[in-house]
Amino acid sequence: MRRGDTPAGAFRRTVLPNGLTVLSETMPGVRSVAFGAWVRAASLHEPRELMGVSHLLEHMVFKGTSRRSSKQIALELEALGGSLDAYTSREHTVYQARVLDEHLHVAADVIGDFVFGPSLRKSDLDLERKVVLEEIAMVDDTPDDLVFELHNEALWGSHPYGYSILGTRDTVSSLRAGDLRALHERAYHPSQLIVAASGNVEHDALLETLDRTGWAARTGGDESRLLVPPPLAQPPARRHVQRDGAQTHIVVGTTTVAHEDPRRHAVILLSTLLGGGMSSRLFQRVREELGLAYAVYTFQSFHADVGMHGVYVGTGPETAREALEAIHTELAEIAASGLPDAELAMGKSQLKGQITLSLESVTSRMYRCAGVELYGEPYRTLDEMLALVDAVTAEEIADVARTYFAPERQTVVSLGPGDEF
Repeated sequence: MRRGDTPAGAFRRTVLPNGLTVLSETMPGVRSVAFGAWVRAASLHEPRELMGVSHLLEHMVFKGTSRRSSKQIALELEALGGSLDAYTSREHTVYQARVLDEHLHVAADVIGDFVFGPSLRKSDLDLERKVVLEEIAMVDDTPDDLVFELHNEALWGSHPYGYSILGTRDTVSSLRAGDLRALHERAYHPSQLIVAASGNVEHDALLETLDRTGWAARTGGDESRLLVPPPLAQPPARRHVQRDGAQTHIVVGTTTVAHEDPRRHAVILLSTLLGGGMSSRLFQRVREELGLAYAVYTFQSFHADVGMHGVYVGTGPETAREALEAIHTELAEIAASGLPDAELAMGKSQLKGQITLSLESVTSRMYRCAGVELYGEPYRTLDEMLALVDAVTAEEIADVARTYFAPERQTVVSLGPGDEF
C-alpha cells in the first residue's frame, strides 16, 4: 500500500435493524469529519406536474422543527466552526455537514432533527416558495446556466432527466404543503436513507452516535424503490433560443454509459483531454490559438442507467459558427483516430493526480463511501482506483470515441442574440 492510501479495515458498512444503511471511512491524521445523509428521492422521481417538489422540500426542512428554529439550525454548527449544506440532484437529495471530530454528535443530531421531523408549516412554505422562485429567476438571468437547462430538455425529451431540478414557475407556484408532506412520508425514513461519514471517525463510534441522536430508533415508511424507466434514445437535435446579450452560449453533448459501465473511465479520460483544463485540446485550440472564447470546457455525469458528456463554450455571436466548427473538428478527430499513446499516457497521469488530490478531502471520501451503496459498486482503495485508470487501453478509448464523441451524434443547443447561426 502506497503512502496516503486507505488502511485495511478503514471502510465499513452496517445496515441497522430499522433499514438505515451506514457507511464510514476512517482517515488517519485529520481532525474533521464529513457527515451526510442521502435520500433516495429527487427530480428523477417526480411527475411533471410536481416538478421541483424534491428541491422545495430540501429548502423547507431547514425552516424549523419542534426542537429548533431555522436560525438555530443554521447557528448550531456554524457556532462551532462547522458547515451545513444541502442540494438536490437528479437521483438523490443530500444533506451534509463538516465539523471537528469532537462535534460529530451535533452534526448527527441537527441533520437527524430536520430530516426526520421538519415542521413543514404553510406559512414557511409561502415564504420559501418566493425564495425558490427567485432562484429560478436567477438561472433565467444567467445564460451560461440556462443553456444547460435547455440542453437537458433537448437531449432527454419528456424523460425526467430533462426536467429542471428547481422546477418551473408554474409547478413551484402550484405546490402545496400536502405535496411536501406526501414526499416526506414516502422517502424520508431509514430504509430510503444512506448515512456516510469520513474523517477522524470510528465506525462503532458512529453507530453509537446515531443511536444516541435517534437515527436508530426511527421506523416506518415504504421500503420499495421508485423505479423510473430509462430514457428512450432521442435523435440528435439542433436548437437555437434567441435572447439578447453580448455572447452566444453553446452546449454540445450526448448520452454515454451508465455509472457501473467499465467504459466510464475511458469517457472521463477522453473528456479530460478534450476540455478538462488549460492543456486540453479545446482550450488550446478554441481559446489560445483562435481566441474565440474565454470559457470552453467539457463536463460529464453518470447515473444508474445512463450517462452523458458535453462541451460548453461562450463566444461572440459573430464567432459562434467558427467556435462550434472548431469543437466539431476536435470531436471528429478523436472519433476517427482515438488518442496517440503519448497523449493517453499524459491524460492518465493528469486524471490520477486529480483523483489522488481529491481524496485528501474528507468530503470527497464521504462521497466515495456513499457511492458504494448508491450505485452498487465495490469499495476501492486509492491504489485500486488508480489501477482502473491505468488499465484503460488505446482500443477502449478509440471505441468510446467512435461511439459517443462523433459530431453527428451530438445534440447542440445555443442561446444568444440573432437567429440560428
